[in-house]
Amino acid sequence: MTSTSSYDVLIVGSGAAGLTLALRLAPHLRVAVLSKSTVTEASTYYAQGGVAAVIDDTDSYASHVEDTLIAGAGLCHRDAVEFTVEHGPDAVQWLMQQGVRFTTEDSSDEPHLTREGGHSHRRILHVADATGLAISQTLIQRVRQLENVDILENRVAVDLITRHKLGLAGENRVLGAYVLNRDTSAVETVQARFVALCCGGASKAYLYTTNPDIATGDGIAMAWRAGCRVNNLEFNQFHPTCLFHPKAKSFLITEAMRGEGGILRLPDGERFMQRFDERGELAPRDIVARAIDFEMKRLGAKHVYLDISHRSAEFIRGHFPMLYEHLLNFDIDITRDPIPVVPAAHYTCGGVVTNLHAETDIPGLYAIGETASTGLHGANRMASNSLLECFVFAKAAAEHIHEHETNVDLSTGLPIWDSSQVRDPDEDVVISHNWDELRRFMWDYVGIVRTNKRLQRALNRVQLLRREIQEYYSNYRISNNLIELRNLVLVSELIIRSALNRHESRGLHYSLDYPHSQAQPEDTILIPPR
Repeated sequence: MTSTSSYDVLIVGSGAAGLTLALRLAPHLRVAVLSKSTVTEASTYYAQGGVAAVIDDTDSYASHVEDTLIAGAGLCHRDAVEFTVEHGPDAVQWLMQQGVRFTTEDSSDEPHLTREGGHSHRRILHVADATGLAISQTLIQRVRQLENVDILENRVAVDLITRHKLGLAGENRVLGAYVLNRDTSAVETVQARFVALCCGGASKAYLYTTNPDIATGDGIAMAWRAGCRVNNLEFNQFHPTCLFHPKAKSFLITEAMRGEGGILRLPDGERFMQRFDERGELAPRDIVARAIDFEMKRLGAKHVYLDISHRSAEFIRGHFPMLYEHLLNFDIDITRDPIPVVPAAHYTCGGVVTNLHAETDIPGLYAIGETASTGLHGANRMASNSLLECFVFAKAAAEHIHEHETNVDLSTGLPIWDSSQVRDPDEDVVISHNWDELRRFMWDYVGIVRTNKRLQRALNRVQLLRREIQEYYSNYRISNNLIELRNLVLVSELIIRSALNRHESRGLHYSLDYPHSQAQPEDTILIPPR
């Protein structure tokens, strides 16, 4: 059973970027927001840190820009950095108007600002240690009040529909998408004048990650298959501090803990970060993650420790209430116990190439947030710039859609999804085995430290997997797991190809074969075959 629906704007993803775009669009536009699971199942919901913005008199745009450029190791695009930073205060004000209540200073209405790695000032607005949760709940509540917005849960975008894919003459343009309804197992046709990919990154390519299960690179893969360029996908940020515990799954220990004085220690209690960077625990994430990885390998240790027990119990419980309560479930009392931590894949810094309007190479198609590569993050994302990017570029995309909405019609009829030539899968074990193999060799060969030999091994394996999965995709009825695996294998190949093309070490890409940085940094741009 198939169905066809029509909207002005189709938003794929229900995190900060997607929800902000929905709220920023005029009420006369009909909007659909797709969520792979429940509307809360987005990376934003799990973000602990905060939103970086210049709102303190002692801070400045110039300082925030310079900090970002330094963290990005020479690959940030200055125009994107300045655009994002200068629109930061407006984004924060808008969030407050929506109802987000940031943590304030004691006996004051002024927001409490914390500091995170790479920042030279306290400029991180937060809601205790559950900022993403608070923002998500607020934006979801506001979106549910809008009559022009439909939230379509348990929907997985399969592929974009474009003029060129349909063999139509003239300029290419996005026309909508095929969408799997997980409740009915039917593939629906959703027609739209504009489509925005707000579906996060691809950290689930790695065995250890802080991300929820949805981070399977769907937007990047769909955009590539539709003909969009991608860039800088070799820069995968590994968060330095993910909880190491046999009963814990993908639980991040917020960088704000280091911002408030948390100390990284070896198993014997020795502090070590000062040997790697004069900024110690507040060095950018790539440096901290690489230092932890080095010490773990040197000592044969399974983890290191993050210790904030030297601060008062009252301070710890007040600033990190969610962490405190959650870790008690694992018999860790952070007011007196150090936390066992390891690095884990956390953020995809590269992505679909966009401009300052969030436009991709295909007219009508936008990419916002972790799916996109705006030029803000360069070779290493600075903490708490990512949420800011979502709000700033969602607004930019909304304004651009409003400017061009009268120039686009929906006169082209779209074909329904053809499932007449496929049959029910006979071996779902193929999907689970391939998924496990992919994540393991990506972790072993395309992780924090890389070599040409490791990357070539990974490329050989991922290309074999991709052929196998494409054969499976062509002959069997699709499922959520198959769609995600197909996307993740493709994006993993793009990550590996990007890494092989970079003959230097820079930011998050560290190669033992090329340990030095080149004098003139350049983006790694991949162009899809025509």
